[in-house]
Amino acid sequence: MTSPLGIEKGSWLAAYLVLVAGVPVYLVGQFIAHWLAGRGGWALLIGWNLGNAAVIVGSLLSLPLLVDVGGIVLLIPLAYLLWIALQWKGAADGTASSAAVIGRWLLIAALIIMIFSIPVGLVLAHVRA
Repeated sequence: MTSPLGIEKGSWLAAYLVLVAGVPVYLVGQFIAHWLAGRGGWALLIGWNLGNAAVIVGSLLSLPLLVDVGGIVLLIPLAYLLWIALQWKGAADGTASSAAVIGRWLLIAALIIMIFSIPVGLVLAHVRA
C-alpha cells in the first residue's frame, strides 16, 4: 500500500496512525465529552496529538530521542485518563448501568495496554534507529 509513496516505514506509519493515533483519539474524545466536559479536555487532546506527532516524526527521521519525548508526552494524558476512569463511580446516586460499567472497564484495560506499550515502542525505536 505504501510503496508508491516510497516511504520506507510506510507500513509502520499506517498501522500507527490507525491503531495508536486514530482509533484511540476517538476514545479519548468520547471520554472527554462524557467525563471531563469543561475540565481540561482540550489540554489532553493537544498533549495526545503533540505526543503522536513527535513519535511519528522521530520514527520517520530515525531520531529516537524525539520518539522518547513523544512517548513521555503521551504518558501524561493516558495516566490522567486512567486516574479519572478509576475514580468514576457512575451516576450521582452511585448507580450505573451494566453497559456503563463494562465500558469503563474496557476503557481501563485499553488505557493500561497503551501505557505498557509505550516503553516497548521506545525500545523498538532505539533498536531500529
